[in-house]
Amino acid sequence: MVDRVTLYRAPTTEANADAIADWLAERVAAEVRVRDWFLDIYADGELAEAFAAARVLSPYDRETGNTMLGIVRYEERALEHPERAGGVIYDGLAVQEALRRRLPADERGLDHLHVPLLDRVLGTWGDHDGRWHKRVNVLGQPGLVSVPGLYEAPAKPEAYYKAKQQSAMVSGSSPPREVLEEQVEGDFLVESDPRTTEALRGYVLQAYHYLDTGEAFCDDGDCRLANPHRQPGVVAAQLRDPEFCPDHAERYRP
Repeated sequence: MVDRVTLYRAPTTEANADAIADWLAERVAAEVRVRDWFLDIYADGELAEAFAAARVLSPYDRETGNTMLGIVRYEERALEHPERAGGVIYDGLAVQEALRRRLPADERGLDHLHVPLLDRVLGTWGDHDGRWHKRVNVLGQPGLVSVPGLYEAPAKPEAYYKAKQQSAMVSGSSPPREVLEEQVEGDFLVESDPRTTEALRGYVLQAYHYLDTGEAFCDDGDCRLANPHRQPGVVAAQLRDPEFCPDHAERYRP
């Protein structure tokens, strides 16, 4: 049973860890606290190399990692100046293991969940289709929540991809993402979206629910514990009423 949750702030995103923690504390039977950036608190001389080793090299290549000196130096700079990081996908399970090993020994038990809000894009390998898939969260200990994954992992509305394809056919190249997002109608989350904190509440709760019950996701698409693969589904699950399906409402109603 989880009786403590520690949420870690993200350094460069819209996510408000304190607001998420307050929301979570009203819904779970655990003490909830907030600490500063996980990668700052627990960084050591080998963490940059661990990130370099977790880099996804190709969407269709299961092997990961590039620990050449230049890449490790990049990861060192990304730890020192997180606002400069970006454009890389990391193996979420490898990152999870690297961060778990850096938790204090007396805080690694399953009764104390750690949830770092990360400004890194995480992925997991899909054996069913032989490719990497971006994720919003990676459940376990610690439970990782990728803030950019909220915008990038779930697919955008079909109209977005049609507009991108049409533009490429006419001009030979796709317009910047920001331009497409302004042109396409539909409700989906974008980088630095003011709804980021509200949407991430459910993903943090999913990390708690998994460690506390062993259950991963809810099959009801209108529940905050759902794991939709498309942006409209994220909006429906995280930003629309009701918050929970009937079963989970009994457990998590404030």
